[in-house]
Amino acid sequence: MLIISAATPATAQTGALEQYIGEAFARNQALQQRTFRLEKAMYALQEARGLFLPQVSLMGTYTRTSGGRTIDVPIGDLMNPVYATLNQLTNSDKFTPVSNQSFLLNPDNFYDAKVRTSLPLINTEIWYAQKIRREDISRQQAAVNVYKRQLVKDVKTAYYQYFQAVRAVDIYNNALLLVRENIRVNQSMLRNGIRNSTSLTRAQTEEQRTLAAITAARNDQQNARSYFNFLLNRPLTDSILADSAALAVVQTAPADTLSGISGREELVQLEKTKQMALLQEKLQRSAFIPKLSTFLDLGSQAYNWDFNDKSRYYLWGLNLQWDIFSGGQRRSRARQAATDAATAQAAYDETEQALKLELDRADNNYQTAHSNYHSAQTQLQLAEKYYRDQLKVYKEGQLLYIELLDAQQQLTNARLELLQAYAQVQVAQAEIERAEAGYPL
Repeated sequence: MLIISAATPATAQTGALEQYIGEAFARNQALQQRTFRLEKAMYALQEARGLFLPQVSLMGTYTRTSGGRTIDVPIGDLMNPVYATLNQLTNSDKFTPVSNQSFLLNPDNFYDAKVRTSLPLINTEIWYAQKIRREDISRQQAAVNVYKRQLVKDVKTAYYQYFQAVRAVDIYNNALLLVRENIRVNQSMLRNGIRNSTSLTRAQTEEQRTLAAITAARNDQQNARSYFNFLLNRPLTDSILADSAALAVVQTAPADTLSGISGREELVQLEKTKQMALLQEKLQRSAFIPKLSTFLDLGSQAYNWDFNDKSRYYLWGLNLQWDIFSGGQRRSRARQAATDAATAQAAYDETEQALKLELDRADNNYQTAHSNYHSAQTQLQLAEKYYRDQLKVYKEGQLLYIELLDAQQQLTNARLELLQAYAQVQVAQAEIERAEAGYPL
């Protein structure tokens, strides 16, 4: 008989199963992908915070040119007549003629190196961008927790199903022992002339049928083990340790559909999505606020790489940008964001009702499974007593083998039904825990 003890929720949360859940958190590939998205959101917040800090850049240019546009200055045409007159008046050659000059517009062998520091003074877009990134982090964290809770449920369900398959193999092995005992009894009766060979043949047929059932049960066991190890990202053939506390039936309290879903991260996700949309709307509506920033350049510029007091300079200033007209683009974007917020609120209301329904169904399924489990226990007790009585009568030669075989099949089926009812209770416990978001993350 399958013996199942009751345990408290605290007891059921310890042992090998908890270690497996921790291993799944650390190694599950799908969970790691969601964790990477959370890390990306955190880096985006750091990026947004950096926009408030001064930006310092080293900038430099060097030009080397030949040809191109020029500016012609007719110095000779202007000054030579004057010089000639002065030479006549002074009766000397002190004033020599000069040539016309031509200057390149492009600076030749010229450098300009500077360190520019810029700082935003008024910029609402940066402020709202930081708040949006902060809300996105909360949303991504909720998404990670949503998958963690689902992973806990999947790991527990796979764990229960694996040991259900293990016990099913044991049940069929016990049935095989009963069949072989019947074969031994029939062989003894056949030698003593009490029975004919028909009962022996029927028992041997039942033996082959039971062996086939054992093969199928072992295949189910291997598949359940492979799926469990897949969730943990382990080799599919790794062994699984039993946890007696986790495999016990927990006396789960009835679910409260009004307060039980308050911890569901799905609602947090939708709430953060709505908040991000509202912030985006405010960002677009704040376009009328001008943007003001300041900058300071410290540098040097000169020809032929000269560096002295005349080449060094500083330049400070303010930049003002005020978008007076943008063709209604900002207004349209604000309305789009408001629509996104309304959509998120509608999704929140719908999801809230769906989660309440899920919790209510999980509670009903648990109550049904628990009732079926107690009924299956009673049925197994009756089937065991019935088989013992029939076997005693059969050994006395007062019962047909087909009737004994029927009692034996009833016993095996009762054991399997109890095992199935037991597994359904365990799965229902995991479903309630998932619906209530009760697992401590």
